[in-house]
Amino acid sequence: MTGNHWARKSTFRIGHWLPAEPEALQAWLHDFKMRADARGASRHPVIEEFADLIDDDPIVRMYFTSMIGQVPRTSKFRVRHLDSVEQMLSLMNAVLTYVPEFEDSAYVGCPLDAILDWCMGTPAGFAAFRHPTVNAMVRKIISVWCEYLTSEASLHVINDSPQGWKSEAAQARIGMAQFEHDPNDPHWGFRSWNDFFTRRFRSGVRPVAAPDDGKVTVVPCESRPYRIARNVKRQDDFWIKGQPYSLTDMLAGDPTVDDFVGGVVYQAFLSAFNYHRWHSPVSGTILRTRTVEGTYFSEAESEGEDPIGPNRSQAYLAHVAARAIIHIMADDPSIGHMVVMPIGMGEISSCVIDQSVKAGARVAKGDELGYFQYGGSTVCCLFRPGAIDAFALGAIPELDQAHPPLLRVNSFLARAAD
Repeated sequence: MTGNHWARKSTFRIGHWLPAEPEALQAWLHDFKMRADARGASRHPVIEEFADLIDDDPIVRMYFTSMIGQVPRTSKFRVRHLDSVEQMLSLMNAVLTYVPEFEDSAYVGCPLDAILDWCMGTPAGFAAFRHPTVNAMVRKIISVWCEYLTSEASLHVINDSPQGWKSEAAQARIGMAQFEHDPNDPHWGFRSWNDFFTRRFRSGVRPVAAPDDGKVTVVPCESRPYRIARNVKRQDDFWIKGQPYSLTDMLAGDPTVDDFVGGVVYQAFLSAFNYHRWHSPVSGTILRTRTVEGTYFSEAESEGEDPIGPNRSQAYLAHVAARAIIHIMADDPSIGHMVVMPIGMGEISSCVIDQSVKAGARVAKGDELGYFQYGGSTVCCLFRPGAIDAFALGAIPELDQAHPPLLRVNSFLARAAD
């Protein structure tokens, strides 16, 4: 991989969850290693459990030892990848009390992804993070971190220091004036980091496009377009280059999969500094909902040994990652049965469906459906064949577009056929 090739690829850090430039991520990891060393040898029980798994299972031990050794030892990688399994465990242990601090151009919102960035895209890494036992263990680790991010202890980053989320730069970056908060409270009235991260827009900030026109569908998340696929197959080889959508796998074997064969999949990705709740693209009735436990750091092997593979594996992740699946029967018969599918990437995998969103419930276009607890990753909308006449111009992705436009939640997404 040449320097010029790396520079071009570095612009494709989709969503700003990790720094675009390798040097910035290298610097963060160096500082984080010092933080882990200062923490000492004491490990959280969940990290001890992970260590025992690696020690006791020879296949898992082989994967993790090999993936660290398989990272290419070029000048771009020499000082940045992990040295040992012990070091990986130490860094993951430190993540459990880490809260993301504000950095405009070098933000690290996914610390586990940052730690594993250069080894999960190796042959052994591809295998390790498809291993069911490994994914079950990673799920436990993420759950422990989520508990910390949902505690009052996580509020310390909501301050007005240069790295605090109340700093002028941070407020401008996230557009804090648009969100509900108490300016007189030391922590803006939020109860935890997760509470801050899932903040709500003030009333009227994101009006619903054409609320009385059932043929107009709206954007379900504050997001940027990634892909539109037409004539989607019932089953396809989603793991190959190009990552075609495979409906049976996306919908986890749902019996109504044939409704969507030959239809359209629209996919978009969320950014670190934006809104992270999902809204209904249509008015209609909830048919059913489901959350699917999936992989957490798996990448499409067809993308090769690349530290930014998760960005280019988004269609693949729609089939294997943790996700929520929400089936809606739209009031407009041209749309009919459609699906909203929020999908986790890396540690951003807590898909929380609102308790009111259940079979038989009515939703109006623009109503909230749920949220990603800490963060947000990517989202798909599935439409039946012939349902959509045309997408909004801004929703049509351009090939290799480095900075696709931000589509506001509840804005015009597509128009249904007459």
